[in-house]
Amino acid sequence: MTIDSITSATQSVGRNFIAGRWSDEGERLETINPSTGQSIGTYASAGEADALVAIAAARRAFDDTDWSRDARRRSRAVSALADNLERRVEEIALSLSRENGKRIGETMWEVSTTVDWLRYAAASAIVLDGGRSSEVSPGVYFQTGREAMGVIGIITPWNSPVILSMRSIGPALAAGCTMVVKMPGQTALTNTLVAEVIAETTEIPAGVVSVLTEGGNAVAPALVDSPDVDMISYTGSTHVGRAIAKAGADTLKRLSLELGGKTPLIVFDDADLDVAMQNIVAACTLMNGQFCLTGSRLLIQHSIADKLRPMIVEALSGLRPGPSEDPTSDLGPLIDAASARRVDAVVEDAAKYGTILVRGGVVEDADRPGGAFYQPSLVEVDRLDVPLVQDELFGPVQTFEIFDDEADAVRMANGTSFGLGAAVFTTDEWRARRVTRNMRAGFVWTNCWGVIHEAFEEGGLKQSGYGVLCGPSAVAEFQDTKLYAQVAPQ
Repeated sequence: MTIDSITSATQSVGRNFIAGRWSDEGERLETINPSTGQSIGTYASAGEADALVAIAAARRAFDDTDWSRDARRRSRAVSALADNLERRVEEIALSLSRENGKRIGETMWEVSTTVDWLRYAAASAIVLDGGRSSEVSPGVYFQTGREAMGVIGIITPWNSPVILSMRSIGPALAAGCTMVVKMPGQTALTNTLVAEVIAETTEIPAGVVSVLTEGGNAVAPALVDSPDVDMISYTGSTHVGRAIAKAGADTLKRLSLELGGKTPLIVFDDADLDVAMQNIVAACTLMNGQFCLTGSRLLIQHSIADKLRPMIVEALSGLRPGPSEDPTSDLGPLIDAASARRVDAVVEDAAKYGTILVRGGVVEDADRPGGAFYQPSLVEVDRLDVPLVQDELFGPVQTFEIFDDEADAVRMANGTSFGLGAAVFTTDEWRARRVTRNMRAGFVWTNCWGVIHEAFEEGGLKQSGYGVLCGPSAVAEFQDTKLYAQVAPQ
């Protein structure tokens, strides 16, 4: 199957998959293609009542069946889910590109990589943690073991809804949990395709996974507030993460939060500048700058600042925002026109405290209608206490900041409340080790940026969240440790 052959096959009506059944009930809203500004379909926006039905079904599936106690069955189910997703990679990738504006190559990567992540989760289901066992004194036995936590509420963002939903769904299923997945209205048609893949996976019993799309804010609060939901796995902004943490405290809900970031790219004077430049441009444009790991801060050693500055200016000035399905586009549109205007206003305000090196701005013409296209911007700043350095922008904008030495680079890189990612460019191996060791970030790269793998944990530090997903720790994130004690009869 080719992209051309599925152009007319993508969904135009979004539905919810609740307790093993499809539902078209709810307020009917439109989903917009940001490359055109035009509607490409409608969807039923789920509400609180839908969430409560889905929660109740997940609770029954966990409490009243053997799903949580049959590891082989779960492994087969997640493996089948991966197979079913693999058969629809191109269809889902095209739908996602049209709904959230990412270039088609990026969405193809997202969906195909999700298949790999699910296969890893399937294998993890049967790598059993037997815990510890010991006779601690004559006739007194202690044993620990891990058991599925229960019902999980999964809340995913619009920028990478396929991989970020399955990043939690896969290990949660492997752990033995049941779940309700809340997905964003901006990608409603893609969400429906994801739900179809789950519905086609008959190895997953009804009620174990429900998928709800909402355009408002009723499902997520219902998941957080419900005493029948044992854990929330949330990926999104730090602002919303804080609100979830506060609300979840009422039921002492377990939380896994991967939140915002302000990733610094530190370029030392001995760096391979060709490698650094490739990563600088990619870190600005991947996902149109709407990525929690966007390389939004460029920290350049003073001795090469004058050399690198015009190189970056030329590279960013030459980028062409264009439609997400156009292979000649260097980046696609932002999620909507309001986001483009918001980003532009922040850059405009930055002229008060920084030097605008590349103004960029909103682009709108006959080939790029709708007001969501944004030409990347670059602003030179010499202070840490300014919005463009401290706040996550979620757009293709970078700061140009100059540091003196290693200590200065570390101080500046760690000078925000975020701690998700950081990258260091140097040919000195021991400098790289020293600097990366001192980075307060969950992802740290050397001479690269944005490289991830399903077999290694992901998570943030500071106000970028807590908990980990992917890797051998992912399944344990959705399990509790239980202690068993026995005393032999006398």
